[in-house]
Amino acid sequence: MTTETDRSSDRATGSAAGLAAVHERRFAFGRNWTRFLAGLDDTQIDAAEASLREAISARDLIRKRFLDAGSGSGLFSLAARRLGADVVSFDFDQQSVECTSALKQRYRPDDSAWSVGRGSVLDDDYIRSLGLFDVVYCWGVLHHTGRMYRAMANVASKVGPKGVLVVAIYNDQAWISRYWTAVKRIYNASPLGRIIAIAVHAPYLVAARWIVRTASGRPLPRGMSLWHDMIDWVGGYPFEVAKPEQIFQAMRDRGFVLERLKTCGGRMGCNEFVFRRE
Repeated sequence: MTTETDRSSDRATGSAAGLAAVHERRFAFGRNWTRFLAGLDDTQIDAAEASLREAISARDLIRKRFLDAGSGSGLFSLAARRLGADVVSFDFDQQSVECTSALKQRYRPDDSAWSVGRGSVLDDDYIRSLGLFDVVYCWGVLHHTGRMYRAMANVASKVGPKGVLVVAIYNDQAWISRYWTAVKRIYNASPLGRIIAIAVHAPYLVAARWIVRTASGRPLPRGMSLWHDMIDWVGGYPFEVAKPEQIFQAMRDRGFVLERLKTCGGRMGCNEFVFRRE
């Protein structure tokens, strides 16, 4: 269930001053994506495309409109375009916008069916200007806005009739989530805080996962990178979490049905949802 604070956030206006306050001391997501793109290869792009096909339970997106809300590197915008969709990408972070634009220029230059812009999921006027989409993709974005439930309502409003919303939200682990909130604040407080947070957590978040992946022979999902995933996790702030049933309830109240749910099994990470508008 949403709290009264969440409902108050939903009612808040999308003013420039309010958006600036929400994003104060936020993690530099775009800087991390810039480094990620430097090593991007075709194997990762293929993995992202396969992940997207699985999420939407379709082989392609021909004649579909696709909104990448919080596009980050632009990898999934590229995947959607390769599947045939008309793509609209946006991000609040200017460096992320530049990453998406650079990826478009690298693989789809002069492609009029893919537009890239800067905007916030909390900016009501910007969101209203976008129109409706067959697929709205918002992976690991809403929990970094500082107003998660309001941002969720905004992106949900962009899903057209019988369209789908693909979202991933950090799992609520009670006191463990509070621990990670403290770590992320330390990371973003100073250069020394970044060094300490990475030094303490990298052995588990990178080395241990690398050993498990190597032993099992399983690649990272969605074409991601161990190191850049680790940086995103340790530094990603603002930071909000939710239990699966809270997200389900919030979306059901907005006229959506749950088509697919993949939980992280109560561990650290994201619960993945695919909702369809009734």
